[in-house]
Amino acid sequence: MLFIQSWFEDMGVAERTAAYLAQGVMALAIALLSIIANYITKKVGLRVLAYYVNNNRYKWDNYMLDRKVFHKLSHIVPAIIIYASASLFPAYQTSIEKGVAIYLIVVALLVINAFLNAVNDIYVTFEISKARPIRGYLQVMKIFVFIVGGILLISNLIGQSPIILLSGIGALSAVIMLIFKDSILGLVAGVQLTSNDMVRVGDWIEMPKYGADGDVIDISLNTVKVRNFDMTITTIPTYALISDSFKNWRGMQTSGGRRIKRSVYLDMTSVAMCDSGTLERMRKIHYLQEYIDRKLEEIERYNEEHAVDRTSRVNGRALTNIGLFRAYVQHYLDHHPKIHRGMTCIVRQLQPEEHGLPLEIYAFTNDTAWGNYEAAQSDIFDHILAVASEFGLRVFQNPTGHDMRQMMKAVQEQEGELEPKPELGKGLG
Repeated sequence: MLFIQSWFEDMGVAERTAAYLAQGVMALAIALLSIIANYITKKVGLRVLAYYVNNNRYKWDNYMLDRKVFHKLSHIVPAIIIYASASLFPAYQTSIEKGVAIYLIVVALLVINAFLNAVNDIYVTFEISKARPIRGYLQVMKIFVFIVGGILLISNLIGQSPIILLSGIGALSAVIMLIFKDSILGLVAGVQLTSNDMVRVGDWIEMPKYGADGDVIDISLNTVKVRNFDMTITTIPTYALISDSFKNWRGMQTSGGRRIKRSVYLDMTSVAMCDSGTLERMRKIHYLQEYIDRKLEEIERYNEEHAVDRTSRVNGRALTNIGLFRAYVQHYLDHHPKIHRGMTCIVRQLQPEEHGLPLEIYAFTNDTAWGNYEAAQSDIFDHILAVASEFGLRVFQNPTGHDMRQMMKAVQEQEGELEPKPELGKGLG
């Protein structure tokens, strides 16, 4: 600085003016040096570092590079040069050092934020992340870091110790609790969800109160994102999963079986006892041969033991078409390749209703995928509905317009009021 000032004075410049010019030249030189140092750091240093990161066997440093942790860290280099040169400007040294300190705090906050994001990206690559997500905890750390950074920034600006500001936070605790209420509730809820293993990323949850029915795609401090099956996204407050009830289908997915619980409604007027001709016809059904022989032997033995008078079909025990149908459906499910063998599989009658007699199928498929489950369920009921008539049973259905027209047509034909329609093409030409 003195050399530059004396050089200007030798050229005939006034001493005061020479001092200002020397400071200007020095400031320009420092700025140019900072720009060159920043350029070398980014264009040379970062490229070398990126090459090393991309070509080593470790993967965690790739996430650090993707989150630009090293890029943000490179901004410290020109700040160090400026801070080290502050003593060359005694009149402005304090202001320069304070400005550089504020700049370094901001850079440090950006670096820590990027680093925590990279930590989350690295953690997500592990399988345990689905059961124990840490994004909520990282967000709490970010809040803490930014609060500390804000205190340090303010203390540098006003020239006071950070302890003085921290002592004033106690008076603002109520305000802080109000502002960060959701974050605090979310943190507590996140701890409970994680410790109790209530929900994971990838779980299928159902929460009608919030219109959520789909897969969990993200668990953060304040919200849980659910991708519904119509591809919409529902956002649920994290604490709502603790305060309200929801259904998690993970148990079904891990068990390997998905429940079928559906009824076929049979017309009760079609229920009847089986005569010998019906039994002979039913014996041709593969699943019923052994069952009919065993039941007939059991019924015959019972009737003989109790001296039942068989001149009336009402007396004693007898096989019915609905009983044979129920036995057939049970055997059909027992041999179906899509039914889980290790889980409950029953066919039962429910309370008769105005729509008929419900015959409920309660079983589990051995494939939990939605499409495969629906295909297996439809295949089973396609068959049941198609074979019901073979047992003399009618599936109940409310009368339709077609039924009414057929009834009216039959009545009119009986009364001779309906004239036959001429065949198409007759009378033409």
